[in-house]
Amino acid sequence: MDFSELIRSRYSVRAYKQDPVEDDKLNRVLEAARLAPTAANRQPFKIIVINTRGREKELNRVYSGEWFAQAPIVICVCVIPQIGWTRSFDAKNHCDVDAAIVMDHLILAAANEGLGTCWIGAFDPAAAREVLHLPDELEPVVFTPLGYSADQPRVKKRKELAELVQYQ
Repeated sequence: MDFSELIRSRYSVRAYKQDPVEDDKLNRVLEAARLAPTAANRQPFKIIVINTRGREKELNRVYSGEWFAQAPIVICVCVIPQIGWTRSFDAKNHCDVDAAIVMDHLILAAANEGLGTCWIGAFDPAAAREVLHLPDELEPVVFTPLGYSADQPRVKKRKELAELVQYQ
């Protein structure tokens, strides 16, 4: 599928089949995330791959949506702020931006492999730390289930380009 078709067809999946994700597909998705650009190429992130079988109850402490742990895999992108690039003018650390780019590469690569995802930022960070046994230097930023879709895409509502772009 060409890139324009891919970004138009990708959607947030909220129901997953129990079918396992093949290792080669998972590795291609993770490789796409690894290749994501980061500020000053610092790569201040860790990707946590969680097999959900038998962990559904504890994962639902992180995010309570019943479909969250329904997929065979849940992925968390964490950052390490201490090694992230910081803009000298205002001390803005770009780790969250880096994490967003990493997750975007990951979800688009997943869609290209026929896999579903759903970007989740509305999770309980304290529960995530506890459930994933994260060391202090890792900060969880975003999660996604990863698996085969058991639902259908909904109509996407998007603003018109003219509302979002300003030319100077």
